[in-house]
Amino acid sequence: MSTIAVVGAGPGLGAAVARRFGREGYDVALVARDRERLQVLVGELADEGVVARGFPADVRRPEQLVAALKDAAAVLGTVEVLQYSPVPHRDFMRPVLETRHRDLLGPIEFSVYGPVAAVQQVLPGMRALGRGTILFVNGGTAAVPHPERAGTSIAFAAESAYGHLLHDRLAREGIHVAQLVIPGAITPGHVRKDPAVLAETLWGMHRERHGFRHYADDLDS
Repeated sequence: MSTIAVVGAGPGLGAAVARRFGREGYDVALVARDRERLQVLVGELADEGVVARGFPADVRRPEQLVAALKDAAAVLGTVEVLQYSPVPHRDFMRPVLETRHRDLLGPIEFSVYGPVAAVQQVLPGMRALGRGTILFVNGGTAAVPHPERAGTSIAFAAESAYGHLLHDRLAREGIHVAQLVIPGAITPGHVRKDPAVLAETLWGMHRERHGFRHYADDLDS
């Protein structure tokens, strides 16, 4: 049985991705900080026939994230697909001229240390399988930096660079690395940014396996 780990799982995009991959027979490891919310989501997915388990972890604490992904593989099987898509904190989005070096610690922990720790934990299993997919999900500042959102602009740029390097290096091993940039907010009912639509996009990126950066919508939307 194949397993997808969704880091930053919640009732919106994370749940939609769990449903989409679950329909294809994937077991789902849901990783997020709130244990109770994870339990509720696991129950909702079970009612829909999706096998899911919750693994609490704070992405800003790499040791917790590594332990959660290790437990997920032990319970559900080797992680074949990793999605890293936690929602950034609002306090990461300070104007650039008001951003001090200490203000960047949180964004860097969130968008650099977290992804690196997650990838390093699941990569040996993917290599053993001879296949895998790593999906990074970011906001529009990953592509176009915004002067009022310095933290995410800087940290997303670093995460993007890391992902692109992985894309180039791991393709020869059958491991596809891609990024989905979602300009603006995820919006229920939106023709391109509804959670279910985005989940379908991510499923397509996993299946079609071409290119690194993909856009959910126009950057000026």
